[in-house]
Amino acid sequence: MHIAPFDNKNSPIVDAGDPTVPLNYFNIVKLKKGEAFEYQVPGYETCIVPATGTVDVDIEGVAFAALGNRGEDVWDGEPEGVYVPVGAKAQMVCVSDAAEIFVAGAKYDKVLDPFDVRNHDLVQYGSDDTKTHRKIKHILGQKQSDKVGRLLVSELYTVGQGGWSGFPSHKHDTDRLPDETRHDETYNFRFKPKWGSGLQMLQREDNAPGDAYHIVDGSTVCIDKGYHPCCVLPGYEMYYFTILGGLSQRSLVQYFQPTHAYQIETIPGIKDMIAKFK
Repeated sequence: MHIAPFDNKNSPIVDAGDPTVPLNYFNIVKLKKGEAFEYQVPGYETCIVPATGTVDVDIEGVAFAALGNRGEDVWDGEPEGVYVPVGAKAQMVCVSDAAEIFVAGAKYDKVLDPFDVRNHDLVQYGSDDTKTHRKIKHILGQKQSDKVGRLLVSELYTVGQGGWSGFPSHKHDTDRLPDETRHDETYNFRFKPKWGSGLQMLQREDNAPGDAYHIVDGSTVCIDKGYHPCCVLPGYEMYYFTILGGLSQRSLVQYFQPTHAYQIETIPGIKDMIAKFK
């Protein structure tokens, strides 16, 4: 499902219990200097990630000062995040001129401890020749596996301009270990320059026609089931904020589309990329 950009007025874009991706939660919060925002999401662990700007965060009396160091856009600096336990009261106060903050969440039933992430885990894969050159910055990734329940949070950037991501086509909509796990997934896209755009494919069955969505700066896409590669127009760079919520475990096991699975062997570094979603 594609959700076109709109003024959500700091209300969840993907709320708890969403019918398409019930394992996910997603909000975009926009604040000006001195403004505060407070939230609680019962039954969901969340992660606060400033897209731009800087905020002071308080989680039930545990303070994390000066979260976020990016200026104009998501290309202007490195990501930082704060993990918020299930149902905890979180408050953020904008300390820069303005801030735009992503709040990612996954359904979970245990209360863990809050913590901050100031250094991401970087994975780079693909190549210019295969039009798959990509960079992934894991905020809640493999390094946080013992601190988080079901939530995976990362940022994906195109390297160069144009090309494909999420290829070879894969899905993760059914719990059938060891071949596949059920993970709902939500994206928020940004383009550079902002008038760039791309395409999100969603193919329900191998070798059967699927759907396609025209994605623009600010588009949100919810992936419930099916194979889902995406691409960006030539001459533009693409970014997407990625939320994964697992049904039975945190580690993601992707099932690659049989028609295209052999191309895993053609894309440099993709096996290391697959191994990092844990």
